[in-house]
Amino acid sequence: MLGDDAELTAAVLAAQDGDESAFRTVYRAVHPRLLGYVRTLVADADAEDVASEAWLQIARDLDRFSGDADRFRGWAARIARNRALDHIRMRGRRPAIGGDETELTGRPADADTAGEAMESLATGDALALIAKLPQDQAEAVVLRVVVGLDAKSAAQTLGKRPGAVRTAAHRGLKRLAELLGADPADPAQALGAVPPQREPRGRAVTSAGVTQSRTRTQKDM
Repeated sequence: MLGDDAELTAAVLAAQDGDESAFRTVYRAVHPRLLGYVRTLVADADAEDVASEAWLQIARDLDRFSGDADRFRGWAARIARNRALDHIRMRGRRPAIGGDETELTGRPADADTAGEAMESLATGDALALIAKLPQDQAEAVVLRVVVGLDAKSAAQTLGKRPGAVRTAAHRGLKRLAELLGADPADPAQALGAVPPQREPRGRAVTSAGVTQSRTRTQKDM
């Protein structure tokens, strides 16, 4: 993900005008963390394929998108989530939703711990730990901390209220701190202790492949 949201916004706009180089910039900026989100929804062996399907839809529907960098990340996350749920349904399984969702509609956490941890999360070993969380907490943590969405955008992606997402993220980060043996009162410290890892190599669709698909899709339209 690009550090400068203005740069990502500009790249999205240029990609909408048919700039293939700009689309590759968007892909490189968003894909690693979007893939991390998909890994919280489907088996690791299927995550690359689901993410590829998501990018094909992103490329196909890009002309319909309107908004800035944060809206784009939220839009891309919704597409990825829908493709992941389609994948699960096709295999006759349900995502492992943990806990009582109604419990999350109460008072939000006192502090926005996801925001505090935003810069300290490493997406390698941490994602393996996040996968141990209940599904609602895992999604909230990844969308807030890894993908970088604000509570409102994450809530729109999940179809929940912002307070529920903040609460789920806070509880998920607290549980991660416990798994790491850190102070549960300081989840950011626990996440900062996770060492960074290189992005996994696998069957992920390349930016060039997505760009070619986008070019064909534009011609078809």
